Amino acid sequence: MEVLHNLNYNDWMEREIKKFSHKKKILLHSCCGPCSTAVIDALKDYFHITILYYNPNIEPFEEYIKRKEEQKRYVKAINLDIQLLDVDYDNERFKNITKNLESEPEGGMRCHKCYYLRLEKCASLAKKLGFDYFGTTLTVSPYKNAKVINEIGLSLEKSINKNAKKNVFYLISDFKKKEGYKKSIELSKKYGLYRQEYCGCLYGKNL
Repeated sequence: MEVLHNLNYNDWMEREIKKFSHKKKILLHSCCGPCSTAVIDALKDYFHITILYYNPNIEPFEEYIKRKEEQKRYVKAINLDIQLLDVDYDNERFKNITKNLESEPEGGMRCHKCYYLRLEKCASLAKKLGFDYFGTTLTVSPYKNAKVINEIGLSLEKSINKNAKKNVFYLISDFKKKEGYKKSIELSKKYGLYRQEYCGCLYGKNL
């Protein structure tokens, strides 16, 4: 499927998941606990959710750990039988793929490479572990380009399904729609979640 310029990603997603005859398994990349709140709420009736916490862009390491612990705390607090898959920090890989892009503006090519890095990890693990879908919470943020993220997700879907016996599908989304971002703020306040003041990498923080 091609991502069209005029496609309403949120409406498309809602139509598709409402067609399910039973819950599917999704590996959902989460950038942080606060962003995961509204996304989990939107998907919980349609998917068995496993959260992938893979964010090698976050620095310093203490900040990475703080955000990861908040993600774990939220998953435990909502008590929805959501699994959490924790993987290596992998910060050096992030630095390697963004080399010479340190001065790029937020939302530019450095960010696109970062989206790809995290979604690629999610896609490969989803295939390896037998999930039906993979997706990301990134589109809940008003500062993230849903079109770019969805194009990356669909390109990865195509590549991982070459010669595959079972297809793994990317969940097209724009979770910020229908006040999704506002809901994430409200839920974060309800559960007392730490809301960070910058996306993750020090390049963006220091610009």
